[in-house]
Amino acid sequence: MAHSPEFIARMKEQLIAEQQRLEQELSDIGSKDPSLKNHYEAEYPESGGNSDDDNAMEVTEYSDELSLKGRLEKELQDTISAIKSIENGKYGACKYCGKDIQEKRLEARPASSSCIACKKALTQEV
Repeated sequence: MAHSPEFIARMKEQLIAEQQRLEQELSDIGSKDPSLKNHYEAEYPESGGNSDDDNAMEVTEYSDELSLKGRLEKELQDTISAIKSIENGKYGACKYCGKDIQEKRLEARPASSSCIACKKALTQEV
């Protein structure tokens, strides 16, 4: 059973809001890379000190921001893909088995592209 137009419209609103939130968070930790679409560069923090402790703190903070940036970029890409799938009329279908993704799963994670059974199989949680 395909998802209702009302459900899809509600999910699209949530996805657009999520896209804006993710883009804002990415802007907060870095700047947009003009040469790559939806890619951001984390900015290296400068504490102003030159001690070993200051340098270690800067490297740690930068490493944390790189990790966060990578996770946020992946979430942004998933969100954009979900919005495109709505526009293409394919939203809510598992990309692996083609069956409808449960609405509860989509409500919990609107950018989901796989059903629970396929996700478990992929992550070997069966």
